[in-house]
Amino acid sequence: MEKPDTTFTETKDFKRELGLLDSTMIVIGSMIGSGIFIVSADIARTVGSPGYLLLVWLITGAITITAALSYGELAGMLPHAGGQYVYLREAYNPLVGFLYGWTLFLVIQTGTIAAVAVAFAKYTAVLIPWFSENNILFSLFGLKISAAQILAILSVVVLTSSNIRGVRTAKIVQNIFTFSKVVALFGLILLAFFIGKNAAAIGANFSNFWNASWTHISNGKIISVESLSGSMLLAAIGVAMVGSLFSSDAWNNITFTAAEVKNPKRNIPLSLFLGTAIVTLLYIGANVAYILVLPLKGTPEGVSVVGRGIQFALSDRVATAASSMIFGAPAVVIMAVLIMISTFGCNNGLILAGARVYYAMAKDNLFFKKTGTINKNSVPGVALVVQAIWASLLCLSGTYGDLLDYVIFAVLIFYILTIAGIFLLRKKRPDAERPYKAWGYPVVPALYILAASAISIDLLIFKPMYSWPGMIIVLLGIPVYFIWKRFAEKENK
Repeated sequence: MEKPDTTFTETKDFKRELGLLDSTMIVIGSMIGSGIFIVSADIARTVGSPGYLLLVWLITGAITITAALSYGELAGMLPHAGGQYVYLREAYNPLVGFLYGWTLFLVIQTGTIAAVAVAFAKYTAVLIPWFSENNILFSLFGLKISAAQILAILSVVVLTSSNIRGVRTAKIVQNIFTFSKVVALFGLILLAFFIGKNAAAIGANFSNFWNASWTHISNGKIISVESLSGSMLLAAIGVAMVGSLFSSDAWNNITFTAAEVKNPKRNIPLSLFLGTAIVTLLYIGANVAYILVLPLKGTPEGVSVVGRGIQFALSDRVATAASSMIFGAPAVVIMAVLIMISTFGCNNGLILAGARVYYAMAKDNLFFKKTGTINKNSVPGVALVVQAIWASLLCLSGTYGDLLDYVIFAVLIFYILTIAGIFLLRKKRPDAERPYKAWGYPVVPALYILAASAISIDLLIFKPMYSWPGMIIVLLGIPVYFIWKRFAEKENK
């Protein structure tokens, strides 16, 4: 006999306003922030060749799509607010679900919101210099607060206010900004292919297409260049994928909003596939455009865009460097506007989705009770406000960047656990309704688990300064879980 799922019923509270297009726009919009415009520089320094630059993005795309195809089964089986939190709770136990929700609130979602908001402010400063990070307005408890941080917080407040007005308003904002940035990014790719091609860059890149090397830098200067082959090449690819994986993350956010999706058993799995596939194609297209326009190799002392190459694009702004080869001086402004649109739309999706997880946790008495309430507009208003407050504090702290580095490892672990949950739930609840079954099961989900595990081990070995702190953040949630449970039990007596 099928074990009933313990998830609360939320259909009477939430409104199903999100169709397939809206859901796909949330997937795409949450994934595309500022990463695709920047992280290829670091990847190029780590793998040192155009072929492996593209391979890193190709592997990332394959892993992401594989995970999305696997998540579709869980989304169809458990179409409830909270998404991945619910999957982990049902596959394992409430503690594992809490550890995910704890890490999501403490760092993953709110840290990403803060980072994306500050990126929005940085690029706004290109148009309006007053918003520069160097424009310090005042000090607060020893922290220097810049105009960029204030603008970042204002952007979070504006988007949170928009979301509080209801999911219909939020989806309009999401659709407009996501459509705009997809069209703009696609347009830039086409321009690079047909107008911006640089014969010298193409010659340099394709003559050394697979010659891998790891350029180590310190204080902005090259300290060594290590030729790569064999196990070290595999290690470098794994390390390089930190940036591409982060740029491709947040695709799972649509699962958090399952209670507001029309026909979720069909539309969530389909939007996961369509969204991740479209973003993967755009990302690979963008990187092909980069190597058609700029040489991959360069030096930090290069006096021109070409001299610095992809590896040492000014402030790692590869897209701006590539665009300057097409548009000249106006490229800086064009890319600033595009990244402002991209980051603003990205944060709308992140803000919309994240609050639904805290709502689900509160319903399980594992988060502040008020965050489990729905406002008159049928959205978790208190959860949205709590999320905005913590994200704003992270904006002020300036530590969000370090925190995000720390949790990449933890994010992979939770993805592995969630996809392993497909195997567990098929055994625990064989008779549960599964309108969509994981494509290629058991091979494809197993391949994802193996690939993600290999990357995680690689990060433990080669980036321990980031991996272990991430695990510590997760493990700190264990005592918090039991303390929270004890308080909840006393309150309910």
